[in-house]
Amino acid sequence: MVPRCQVEILYFAKSAEITGVRSETISVSQEIKALQLWNEIETRHPGLADVRNQVIFAVRQEYVELGDQLLLLHPGDEIAIIPPISGG
Repeated sequence: MVPRCQVEILYFAKSAEITGVRSETISVSQEIKALQLWNEIETRHPGLADVRNQVIFAVRQEYVELGDQLLLLHPGDEIAIIPPISGG
């Protein structure tokens, strides 16, 4: 059995509006695929499904694609849900 750890989810812009919070701590498996982690977050906040394809997902300040990439999380890691960055 893979141990669990507490990680902090940081919500920005639209994701913060949807969730109603700027951050929260959740318990997840220390070894988890990126898409599974997103699904755990989305289960808590179903409205995030609307922005799934529009946000950037970052773990320890590194961008992660929502796919089969295996993440090795540590207690206290920060996972950020970032809106798309527009520029000119």
